[in-house]
Amino acid sequence: MKRVYCLYRVSTKGQVDKDDIPMQRLACKEFAQVQGWKIVNEFSEKGVSGYKVATKDRDVVQQIKADALLGKFDILLVFMFDRLGRRDDETPFVVEWFVKNGIEVWSTQEGQQRFDDHVDKLMNYIRYWQASGESLKISVRTKTRLAQIVQDGHYKGGTIAFGYNLYKNGRFNKKNRELYEIEVNEAEAEVVKTIFDKTVQEGFGSHRLAMYLNHQGITTKRGNEWQPCSVNNILKNPMYLGILRCSDTYSDPIPELQIIDNETFDMAQNIIKQRSRNYKEKRTVPMCTNGMSLLSGYIFCGHCGAKLVTTTNQDVRKLKDGTERVRKRIKYACYNRTRKINVHCEGQSVYEMKKVDQIVTDILHEFFDKIKSNPAESAIDAKFDSQVKIWQANYSRAKSTIKTLQGELESLQSEVVKVIQGSSRFSADTLGALIKATEQKLADSEKEAATAQQELENKQGVMKKATKEYNKYVNWSEVFDSASMEAKKMIVSQLIKRVRLWRGYKIDVEFNIDMEQFNFGT
Repeated sequence: MKRVYCLYRVSTKGQVDKDDIPMQRLACKEFAQVQGWKIVNEFSEKGVSGYKVATKDRDVVQQIKADALLGKFDILLVFMFDRLGRRDDETPFVVEWFVKNGIEVWSTQEGQQRFDDHVDKLMNYIRYWQASGESLKISVRTKTRLAQIVQDGHYKGGTIAFGYNLYKNGRFNKKNRELYEIEVNEAEAEVVKTIFDKTVQEGFGSHRLAMYLNHQGITTKRGNEWQPCSVNNILKNPMYLGILRCSDTYSDPIPELQIIDNETFDMAQNIIKQRSRNYKEKRTVPMCTNGMSLLSGYIFCGHCGAKLVTTTNQDVRKLKDGTERVRKRIKYACYNRTRKINVHCEGQSVYEMKKVDQIVTDILHEFFDKIKSNPAESAIDAKFDSQVKIWQANYSRAKSTIKTLQGELESLQSEVVKVIQGSSRFSADTLGALIKATEQKLADSEKEAATAQQELENKQGVMKKATKEYNKYVNWSEVFDSASMEAKKMIVSQLIKRVRLWRGYKIDVEFNIDMEQFNFGT
């Protein structure tokens, strides 16, 4: 009696739920019984794609191949041959491998696969070529349908993002199954807002955010502790803008699903981008906001140009009552001098951090005071208003000229019939020249109007951007003193390009912004 190994496989969880494997098992048992064979072992693969997953990554197939080499069975039986796989560049050779190693390969529906001649080899290859093609077609149909569902603003299936719930509202598909819709989970949405706020306002990284959430007793949707990758996935997910995504397909924004505003989301993406190791441009975001030094990463020695790094020492003093008082002193130290690098530097080795930070803070207060004393109307409108008025006048003049020329052209064109009738005061050549000249003037005026309109929109855009920046600085001026150290560092990183420090605490601050655009100079 021949010994039989049976292999059962389903590609999706849905097939598991539909009991496809019991169906395959029953068919194989009945087939073996009719043939007079004995089933000695059975293997099941649940949710394993025969097209996407290579044979080398399928543990069950590798185990069956190992047993074949040990001679533990004589026949490999499947419900259909595509249960062995659907890869035209691989599965035919897997089947051939079993046959070459003395194992008969049978299907309950297609019989035995033999390799007696070239025709058998060709049929073996064609079978899996067809199976591969069917998998591709199914994949294309599935992706297309999922993309259409997303474009329509509906739930496509899969795990729902943190911050949202699924619910049913009576919508059914063609198979009469009630479908899920998406809604905001208000409690989780507050956590999402916290993640973005801590990132944008205080510069928290993903590791620090995960630790913060876990310390607060906040868990993921599945009740697990937060991991940095989970935080990053939230920060990068456009769904929090109310946009559903399926691969490269995006829905239009759905207002009722938006949790994070566009500006905050864009700022978070910029922070992530600038903190990437591959980022080559000038960073305006601190890599880390830990620590008590306000200027770490932005302060340099004015004498040799080296970065000033933070260093800490402790001053221990014994009090009258016998207790010890430990005072931590943080200082900025010239890298070249402290590391004794052979570079001539006439600056100090160290500078008191508190003193330096306070001087720079005072400079920032002066900047903020200038902002508060210059309303947006006088600070911005005075800079751009005259330019906007010039282009508004240019545009209006060009539009007026266009209207006049269009009237002249219509009048000239009406003379064409009179020329043909011989009743016009113009000759054909004269009228043609006048029409051509007027058309050219009209084209020039339309071009002038388009240029004026573009310049007007550009100036208005610059004004709008400047106003937005101005309002941001006003907000910073109001919250800076009461902000956390992390938030202060984020503000400083966007305002200040670098600080140079000389002996005797002489300080020069180079700002990132154009001071002149707000009409209050430096």
